[in-house]
Amino acid sequence: MLTPGQIRPVIPQALESIDLPGLAGERGQVRDNFVLQDGRRVVISTDRFTIFNQQVGLVPYKGQVLNQLTLWWFEQTANIMPNHLIDVVDPNTTIALTAHPLPIAVVVRAFLTGVTPASLWMRYEAGEREIYGMTFPDGMRKNQELPQPIVTATSKEFGRTHEQPLTDEEIVALGPEQSLWERIQDKALKLFMRGQQLCILSDLILVDSKYEFGLDLNGDLVLIDELHTPDSSRLWRSDTYDELFEEGQEPESFDKEFVRLWYQAQGYRDGDKLPPLPDDLIVTISRHYQDVYEMLTGTPFLPATYPSQRRIWAALHAANVLG
Repeated sequence: MLTPGQIRPVIPQALESIDLPGLAGERGQVRDNFVLQDGRRVVISTDRFTIFNQQVGLVPYKGQVLNQLTLWWFEQTANIMPNHLIDVVDPNTTIALTAHPLPIAVVVRAFLTGVTPASLWMRYEAGEREIYGMTFPDGMRKNQELPQPIVTATSKEFGRTHEQPLTDEEIVALGPEQSLWERIQDKALKLFMRGQQLCILSDLILVDSKYEFGLDLNGDLVLIDELHTPDSSRLWRSDTYDELFEEGQEPESFDKEFVRLWYQAQGYRDGDKLPPLPDDLIVTISRHYQDVYEMLTGTPFLPATYPSQRRIWAALHAANVLG
């Protein structure tokens, strides 16, 4: 993991976006996507950092961590279901199958937690007891483990989750047939369980995780986007969770949640216009993401060079993607 002194100087060079000559791009919250004529897609993970669906800054090495950690997770879960990965040609760059994203974001939740409107805790704290089709008793506490993980879904557009909770009927009305939705739920639970098993070996708890699914050009279901990263999942340190929970304190977090809590501590809420991240927090986020990568993969994080654009162009030329 890099030191603050190694991270701070490259903050101005962090990757905000990239253009690929001759290719039309789609900009998501974090990834820039470019469709090729042969049925493949170029997916570039940038350093954009979003909170409450707002971009609040750039975090060096974040895109690299997301891309390379997703590659690792895809390898660990390939026997559960196919994914869109073809090749990783650069630390930030994946060549993937083109797939039609389904109009839902699937989230498996194993704890009563969260600070966004669609989170279990925010809805429970507001007095709801029937949430996502599950009945919750009175007297539960924030960050408490559920009896078993539950599969939930929210509506979305490409690359941007609106966090509008959906019922099973609403999900099927959006497009996935009932049989496909049942298969998605089964796969999401199996992916989550594999994630829990591997996280606990690294002294981490996989608290919840978002999964994106799509249909490839043959109509087959594939896993797309990212998998079990600090952007798509909540990750807590396992060896301090019990003590902190009993004391009513927040768990040690290795994901975006500590940044959400930081903004809340400054008086900001979902829907407010947020100020940009201060440099000290950017450094902390970068180190957290690198730390998760090293804890899970068991290998040191090897930083790619900045600026990123020329490196990515060269990699795509070498892969015969750019002429």
